[in-house]
Amino acid sequence: MSQQTKEHQNIEWKESWHNDYFKWICGFANAQGGNLFIGIDDKGITKHLENAKKLLEDLPNQVRDLLGLMVDVNLHTKNGDDYLEIVVEPYPFPISLRGKYYYRSGSTLQELKGAALTKFLLQRQGKKWDGVPVPNVTADELKNDTFDFFRKKATKSKRLEPEDLDGTNQELLESLQLYLEDEKMLKRASILLFHPKPEKYVTGTFIKIGFFESDDDLKFQDEVKGNLLEQAEKALDLLKTKYTQAIISYQAGSREETFTFPEEAVREALYNAIAHKDYSSGIPIQISVYPNRMIFWNEGQLPENWTVEKLIQKHPSKPYNPDIANTFFRAGYIESWGRGTIKMINACKAHKIAPPNFSNTPPDFQVELIKHTDKELKELGLKEEFRKIILHIQENGSVSNSEVQSICAVSKATATRYLGELENDWIDKIGSTGVGTVYIFKGLTKASKKE
Repeated sequence: MSQQTKEHQNIEWKESWHNDYFKWICGFANAQGGNLFIGIDDKGITKHLENAKKLLEDLPNQVRDLLGLMVDVNLHTKNGDDYLEIVVEPYPFPISLRGKYYYRSGSTLQELKGAALTKFLLQRQGKKWDGVPVPNVTADELKNDTFDFFRKKATKSKRLEPEDLDGTNQELLESLQLYLEDEKMLKRASILLFHPKPEKYVTGTFIKIGFFESDDDLKFQDEVKGNLLEQAEKALDLLKTKYTQAIISYQAGSREETFTFPEEAVREALYNAIAHKDYSSGIPIQISVYPNRMIFWNEGQLPENWTVEKLIQKHPSKPYNPDIANTFFRAGYIESWGRGTIKMINACKAHKIAPPNFSNTPPDFQVELIKHTDKELKELGLKEEFRKIILHIQENGSVSNSEVQSICAVSKATATRYLGELENDWIDKIGSTGVGTVYIFKGLTKASKKE
């Protein structure tokens, strides 16, 4: 018996062959491909496969007949033990097993159903959900006021040619690639963007906003409805006027308002949630506002093989809804080069609050803006010295060892220990050793210095 390398997304071990494992071959083909080993147990121990040579002959033909796939089946021998390796390539078109579709995600096998299956089939056809045609709806049924509003926004942004804006509503839809000429139909995106009541066609197309004193203490809430362009304006106005409080100050006789969260970061988080939401989910965007936090949640996910780490460094633009994103870009709402998250980070830094926290646990995507307070950090269980360090970084952007010695009244060795403990969850070190070494909030080391 011998020990193999670990299972992962593209490797699966099975001690013996069962016909149920055709599902795994189907799942690999529909995902990124992979290797299915027969004759290795779940601990990675090679077991002698008695019928290895018969399976070597039978499996390629069975896979071809059942799945329409060509796979390589290789016989391996290690320390006298025979085992098989089935090599499955990723396929550009959907593969089904007896009418059912399977997909390898992480270390699990999923049967695709409902909205997930629809999304998968569209992707394999090179289409996106927002680009699907909608029958029996014409440009005349869309909201003329929204077209006029869009023209004003696009004129100001200068992201459409004047002749595109001067035409009819139908011609404008064509310029925005929201009309399928061959089918003579509007795309779903045009309904979401310009229809007076998009919920008639797509469930859950609205935004819920709530103000919480604590997680279980909702004080007031609103629902923002209408088409996406209207929602973008109404929701931002509500967040600015009803859901955040400004601190009033006077500088040289002039009245100044300072809000808890930077408007640019709030705007980017809101517009990106609208543009990148998975509208097939039927679940509204949800914005939870607290005295020192603002959380934007939407059903959605990052591009395949992306992690949130990608968002805090320069990255390409891969919108979940290309047609919606393009219209938002033309209106000047969002950027087309993936700069929105970097702009949020820089806005938070300039506003002297913590960097935005991005999290993606499919199907949930969340952006959290937070201004740390001593009370909040204390509730998290941080001791006073750690709270002082974190609040110093929030105010000044960084902290050095000597500054920790000063603000905490401790020795250099103790300051080093404090910073080392905070490095696990809160901060990153810039520089290796010496006077130039400083510490900043975790995740900002990869962020762009410029927009």
